[in-house]
Amino acid sequence: MAQLRAVALWALGAVAVGHAIGATLAVRLTLLGLGLVVGSTRTRGRLDRDIEKRRESMKAEIYTVNQLLAMRVRAGGGVVQAVKATIERGSGEVVSELAEALRLQRSGWRGPDAFRRIAELTPEPFCSRTYRLLASAEERGADLAGALLSLSEDVRETRREAIKRNATKRRAAMLVPTIAILAPVLILFVAAPLPYLITGWQ
Repeated sequence: MAQLRAVALWALGAVAVGHAIGATLAVRLTLLGLGLVVGSTRTRGRLDRDIEKRRESMKAEIYTVNQLLAMRVRAGGGVVQAVKATIERGSGEVVSELAEALRLQRSGWRGPDAFRRIAELTPEPFCSRTYRLLASAEERGADLAGALLSLSEDVRETRREAIKRNATKRRAAMLVPTIAILAPVLILFVAAPLPYLITGWQ
C-alpha cells in the first residue's frame, strides 16, 4: 500500500509539473513515466532496506532468545511457559513475534499453528526455524533444549562467517583507492625512460 501511494503521488506530481510548465504531450508522458519509475523504486528500496535491517537485528537477537528458551525448558517448563517467561523479561523483534504467537493462541489458535503462522511471516530464516521447532515440540514433545542450543550454534557460526566476509570486502575496498592513485604514478615512472632507452632521444 505504501508503494501504491508513492507511485500515485509521484505520478500526480509529474503530471502537475508537466501542466505547470506547459509541456507537450510527449514531455508530459515522459514525466509521467519517470514519476511512475521513481515512485515504485524509491519506496521499494526503502522497504527492502528496512526489512534487511530488521533481519540483521533478529539474527543478533535469536541466539540469546534460543539460549533463554533452552534454559527455561530444561528447568522443567513447557514450550508455552518458556515463551511466556522470555516475553515477560525480554524485548526486541523476536520477542514481539513470540508475543504475537501467544496472542494468536489466546484468540483460539492451537499452539503449534500459532508458531507455524509466525514462522511463515518472519523475514529471518533462523527465526523461522526456531518457531517451527517450537511448534514441533509443542505438538510432539521433541527434545527442545538440545535442538535450540544446536540452532544457536548455527546462528553464531553463520554470523561469524558473515563478519569475516564483510571484513574481507572492506579490506579489498580500502585497497582500491590506493591502487587507483599509485598505479598510474608507478606506470609513469617505469615508462618515462623508455623512449630514451629505445631511441636514444633525450
